Amino acid sequence: MIRFADEHTREAVRAMWKTCFGDPDDYMDVYFRHKYRDEQTLVYFDEGRAVASLQMLPYSFTFHGSEIPVLYLSGVCTLPEARRKGFMDQLLLRSFEVAREREIPLMLLVPQEEWLLGFYARYGFAQTFDAGNEPLPSLQAFTDLHPGDLQAAYRAFDTYFRGRDMTLQKSFNDFQAMVEEAALFHFPPKKNLIGMARVIDVERLLQLYASAHGDTVFSLKVDDELLPRNSGSYNLSGGVVQRGLKLVEPQLQLDIAELTQLLMGYHTAARGGQIASLFPEKVPAMHYMLE
Repeated sequence: MIRFADEHTREAVRAMWKTCFGDPDDYMDVYFRHKYRDEQTLVYFDEGRAVASLQMLPYSFTFHGSEIPVLYLSGVCTLPEARRKGFMDQLLLRSFEVAREREIPLMLLVPQEEWLLGFYARYGFAQTFDAGNEPLPSLQAFTDLHPGDLQAAYRAFDTYFRGRDMTLQKSFNDFQAMVEEAALFHFPPKKNLIGMARVIDVERLLQLYASAHGDTVFSLKVDDELLPRNSGSYNLSGGVVQRGLKLVEPQLQLDIAELTQLLMGYHTAARGGQIASLFPEKVPAMHYMLE
């Protein structure tokens, strides 16, 4: 059985996190104070016991010049004795339903280990964020420029990142949590993170792409085994997306993972030809995720 967390299960979720990830209590205090919310947490119960959970944290993301709501999967975990029983499979599929119900068109995550890239690929996620080579601006530098004024420090931080396309954006509350977490570890250097994305609403994201590229004309057929509502044919012309019409040239056939990468401009230049011309290369960025 899957339910949202409530006041009776919060401690079980925290204990599950501690068992699975082993994080120090001071870090967990910051995370659960700033980021945890019952209504964003799905819990799987087996015979009345909480054995698996995940959290769907809301953020904003710049996408082809627009800001869209996204959900970031966090704390995805199953107790050791409850693994390999399909519980997380059911939680992930339910999280897709929640995203659709809440009109969230895109989901993101950061895999903690390399093998998880393959695991999440089974659910339509595709790698769309690369690890950074260069350190990001120090959070301490922002706070030192505005001592005693965290709001001013946030405004400087936000000004630096807000105009960047394909970038996960942060609210003031996010920034406050980031600074507290970084201070616990003496403000270590931060870099962009390896990350994955999963399109939840194909038509909505195609419309945003089409609006930003009004001169582009092409059609595509999309296959999404887990979210059949996304599957179908789409025509893009004059900044408008139309579904179910006779396809126009050029035509593309894409699964949901391929479409996710193309819409986010992930390494599209290397693919050359038609793909590179239709989908300009971007540099998607995700960072400062309380990692």
